[in-house]
Formats: sequence, C-alpha cells, structure tokens
Amino acid sequence: MPDKQSGLTASGASISPGEGTVLDKQFGLTAHGTTVRTEVIAGITTFLTMAYIIFVNPEILSSTGMDRNAVFVATCLAAALGSAIMALWANWPIGMAPGMGLNAFFAFTVVGALGFTWQQALGAVFISGLIFLFLSVTGIRRWLIAGIPTSMRSAIAAGIGMFLGLIALKNSGIVVDNPATLVGLGDLTQTGTLLAIVGFFIIAALDALKVRGSILIGIMVITVVSIAIGASPFGGVISMPPSIMPTFLQLDVAGALTVGIFHVILVMVLVEVFDATGTLIGVAKRAGLLTEGPTHTNKNLGRALMADSTAILAGSMLGTSSTTAYVESASGVQAGGRTGLTALVVAGLFLLAVFFAPLAGSVPAYATAPALLYVACLMVREFEEIQWSDVTESAPAVLTALMMPFTYSIANGLAFGFVSYAAIKLATGRAREVHAATWIVAALFVIRFAFFME
Repeated sequence: MPDKQSGLTASGASISPGEGTVLDKQFGLTAHGTTVRTEVIAGITTFLTMAYIIFVNPEILSSTGMDRNAVFVATCLAAALGSAIMALWANWPIGMAPGMGLNAFFAFTVVGALGFTWQQALGAVFISGLIFLFLSVTGIRRWLIAGIPTSMRSAIAAGIGMFLGLIALKNSGIVVDNPATLVGLGDLTQTGTLLAIVGFFIIAALDALKVRGSILIGIMVITVVSIAIGASPFGGVISMPPSIMPTFLQLDVAGALTVGIFHVILVMVLVEVFDATGTLIGVAKRAGLLTEGPTHTNKNLGRALMADSTAILAGSMLGTSSTTAYVESASGVQAGGRTGLTALVVAGLFLLAVFFAPLAGSVPAYATAPALLYVACLMVREFEEIQWSDVTESAPAVLTALMMPFTYSIANGLAFGFVSYAAIKLATGRAREVHAATWIVAALFVIRFAFFME
C-alpha cells in the first residue's frame, strides 16, 4: 500500500497524483506498487526482447507454402490478441506470441517430413488449443505437470533448443548435408554465412552487455549490412498492412482429425502445457505474483493459462502456429512491470508492427538464423536441471534431446524420451517412481509406433 505522506509504495515506486484513475482501477497499479510510466517502460522492454518473432516466424512458416506476408500479419495480430487477453483477463505482465520450437515443428516436421498440408497443421493447432483449454479448466493440466519428472521437462526444452540450433545452422549455410557423414561444414566464405556468423556474435555480445532488444538489434544490423552491400533487396519500411486472407480461417480441422496426425496433436499439447506453465510460473514468481508452494494457488494462474489456450485457438484461425507466453517477459518484469498494463503495451506495439511488412520482407534468412541460434543457446541451458548422478533420469533426458535434432522431429524426441524413461525405471525395479501421467504418455507413444507409423 502507498505511504500517504511520502507518496511512495512499499517498493519505493512513486505514485503520481493522476494515479487512481481508470488504469489504476483496471490493473490495480497502486496495489501492485507500480505506476503507468513504469508499466509502459516495462511493456516497451518486453516488446523489444520478443519482437524478433515478427521476422523469424514468417521465415519459418513460409517454408510450408504459406503466404509470407499473411503469416507476418497473423503473427502480429496473434501476439497482439494474446497479449491483450493476458492483460485484461489475467492482469499479468506477460507478452504472448507464436512460440519458438512449435513453429519449427509445424513447418519442418508436420508439413515438411510427415507431408500434411499447412491447412491441416493449422487444424491440429486448433484442436491442441481446445485440448489445452479443457486440461486447464478441469485441472488435469496440474496433474499432468506434476506427473512429468523435472529431468524430462528440462530435456524437452533443451532438445527443442538443439533442434532450433540445427535449423539455424542449416539456414545460414554453416551446416550442410554430406552423403558420407549425414552433415558437414558448409562454405564459410559465402556472404550470407559470414553475415550470419557476425550476427550471432553481435547478439551474444549485446545480450552479455545487458542491452535490451539484443536479438532484434542483431537481426536489423545484419539486414542493413546485407542491403548496403547488395546481398539482398530492400522493400521499404512502412506500408498499409498486407492481406491476411491467404491464411485467415484456412485451417482444416476435419483433415487434422485423421489417425496419422494423432501424435502431432499429442506433441503440440505436451509442449504447450510444459512451455506455457513453466514460463507463466517462472515469470510470475519473479514478479512476486505467485505464492510459494507446489500448488501455485494464485487465482490468476488459472486465468493466465486460459488466456494462453484462447490465444492458441485465435492464432490458428488467423493463420499461425501455437501462441504462447514468452519467457522474454522477464525483461519487462525486471524493468518494473507488475500488471496487465505491461502486456497491454506489448499488445499495442505488436498491433502497430503490422504496418512494417515491407521491412519484414527485406530481412533475409541469414539475418534471422543467428537469432534462432542464440535462442537455441538459451534453451540448451535447461540441461543444468537434469539429475546427472542418476542414470535412470539422465539417460532418458539425453536421449530426448538428441533425438529431436537427429531425427528432425520434436515428436520423435518426446517419444524416445518418455518410453525410455518408463522402460529404464521398470528394468531397474523403480517403477513406483514413475507417475501415472508418464506411464500414459509413454503408452500413447508406444501405440503410435506400433500401429500408426506412416
């Protein structure tokens, strides 16, 4: 509560005379010890750290045949809508946007490897959103999260990071196919490859120096240099938003209900549940919005998960892969964001971004590749959470992470991980340590391999 004499909150944030207005009543600024100015700065900070997705997502999803400009608009609108729902419904300072990892799974596994159309893949995203919504409403999500061992959850994040890393190295030309060894080193003298390497160094250095928006800055610097030396064309900066109709409501739900796509939906649900829940709890705890304890009984966590699942449904209809909470929101929390006003600012900035389609179209693949690679580096840090001293925990975790890049499929990584976890625990007489949720997921993957292989 504010100190009436000093005009300060308990945290030291000043309360201006204008506080206590509509924004204060809507978001509880005074109660959370924050101000409009602080929330706006936090929102801008969060946006800068996650805005790279408006360049990276169209690059990834357009590889499926989706219209790049339409995906750009869908990405911006899904992020704006998801962040607005998070702001107004859950009142949490967390930005939303199409998630890294699942967009790669959508493009390179579901469409590229398994051969489904991008319309069917969007249908699968929609169905996964419905299931996620059901799991959140019924409380099954909490049971599922509690039942998956920490080592496996960490391995999933690290494995997705390795998968993104391989995609980034391939897109930049650093890694190429080799008939003798499957993969090999590319030609490092190529202009695009050199620019990608420099871009990675720029991003890593800026992030180490705590520069906000380091990933976005890296993308833009490489784009400007590429255009300046004539390596890529310049399409302009601002224009009216392109049409979203090539992807809007193009999802094929009926086509996604085929037997062969069952495991795709399973993977989407599992990753959405782990990613969303982990991010929401982690950022909310950092902001002091959750009470301590394993149950996380804060009422707004349920609302935040509902906002997440609703955003997935909306994103699939707009024409993009699964929308989720962004861990980059922690940067806004670090800047003082404590309420949904931070997320609302993020939503507004993503809405404005739709007018920068020409700029997004000018960004070459080798400018977004270092962003992917750096995100991969951040995700692989999850390996530190694995219990390395217990082989029944570490072996399945490592197998999970290895199988994702080496089979070019998040689904295969999850399948090998969960099945091996249950099998090794059973073989060592420690079956009682395996939660029912893990047994169920492992059994579903065994059924998939036994009866539904393509």
